Amino acid sequence: MSDNHQRYRSIRIALSQMYATEPKGMDAKSLNVLACLISGIVGSRSTNYPKIASKVPDRTKLESRVKRYSRYINEADPEQEIYLMPYAEQLLTNLSDHTLVLLMDGSDVGRNCVALMLSVQYHGRALPIGWLVISGKKGHFSQERHLQLVSEVKNVVPAGADVVFLGDGEFDGTELQQKLDDFGWKYACRTASNTILYDGAEFSFQDLLLKPGMCLEITDVSFTRQRYGPILAVAWWHKDYAEPIYLVSNFDLKEEVCYWYQKRFKIETFFSDQKSRGFHLHKSHLSDPSRLAKLMLAACLAYLWIVYIGLWSFGQELHKVVHRTDRCDLSLFQLGLRTLEHLLDFNMPIPVSFTDFSHAYPNFVR
Repeated sequence: MSDNHQRYRSIRIALSQMYATEPKGMDAKSLNVLACLISGIVGSRSTNYPKIASKVPDRTKLESRVKRYSRYINEADPEQEIYLMPYAEQLLTNLSDHTLVLLMDGSDVGRNCVALMLSVQYHGRALPIGWLVISGKKGHFSQERHLQLVSEVKNVVPAGADVVFLGDGEFDGTELQQKLDDFGWKYACRTASNTILYDGAEFSFQDLLLKPGMCLEITDVSFTRQRYGPILAVAWWHKDYAEPIYLVSNFDLKEEVCYWYQKRFKIETFFSDQKSRGFHLHKSHLSDPSRLAKLMLAACLAYLWIVYIGLWSFGQELHKVVHRTDRCDLSLFQLGLRTLEHLLDFNMPIPVSFTDFSHAYPNFVR
């Protein structure tokens, strides 16, 4: 059995097992195409249709396969703005034994389009949960878009789960903070040094004269001239940082804010793995937002699968075969890619899962 066929067959079986009964008719055809896309994206490490098609086992001509994938992606509903991972609810449920750390991030994708992604942190990786894509160049999304995405993701978060939301400077809007408060989620969001604060009189973080090594908190302060609050404002200049960072939060203590936000620096976002080190999503050549959003569905499933293989390899001690025996310098994503190549080389069974991240996680992997 060829590598392409073995990879495709393993994915197709795993996808069908997520259904109560074996899909038939159009559902089966759609599932076949989705399995081809996932398999081809991983095999070619690309989201370009011809490159995907070249890594899919099929007796039809390459051009015919390209047209088939194009038809599937072109059927995307232009009215559907938000996409959620098919198994997002199960994935979050499996991870909800611990605090769910949600990360919002944006990046350019395709041609002249930008994507806004909400992911869940898993040991230094950002596992995709939901996203939207719009036309435009990389920059700030409107607060309305932030609210749309976070509201949709809220529907798949398990009831009673502890949630912490982390956001960069773009995600400090007062309406977003209010929405997170309404959800009962904690948040720590970065803001600008010249942001207006109010505590009986207006001032900004710039007035605090912060020095390296200092961490100051301002409790029960109002945020911006809208005077949203009360919130906790934190000015933090870690001794190892080139400059201070300024945070707004609904935590009670600055120590909590710093503890959670510093995790943001250790998280490799989904987009960094999807570009030069992964599937080159930014080179897909698509320019329609709805089509890009649907292509991202296959790319996100491919990403989850590879991270899962990386995690699975530790339980099988395959990391010692494909990498070093004393330590691991690879991320789960890169380890997963390397492990998959090893399994294919030796015609070994390929594990597939998009939700099972319950394996014990070793401390020595990045």
